[in-house]
Amino acid sequence: MDKETFIGKLNELLAEEFEVEVSTIKPDATIKITLALDSLSFVDLIAVIENEFGVKIPGQELKDFKVFSQLYDYIYERIEQK
Repeated sequence: MDKETFIGKLNELLAEEFEVEVSTIKPDATIKITLALDSLSFVDLIAVIENEFGVKIPGQELKDFKVFSQLYDYIYERIEQK
């Protein structure tokens, strides 16, 4: 899967799971604000990504990401390593 396809798929998945418009999920948008994440929904974010893409994400690492571009790069690198 190329990176552009991956990003589109992830954005659609997150928009559906967190009930936001896909158009609000942009590379430079803040993850926590855009998805209205609290500590419980943060766990949901990790679970959704792990289930869909088959990559393990330590919660502490994910908390360090501020914008979606960081999330895209991190997950895509792990997909490519599989």
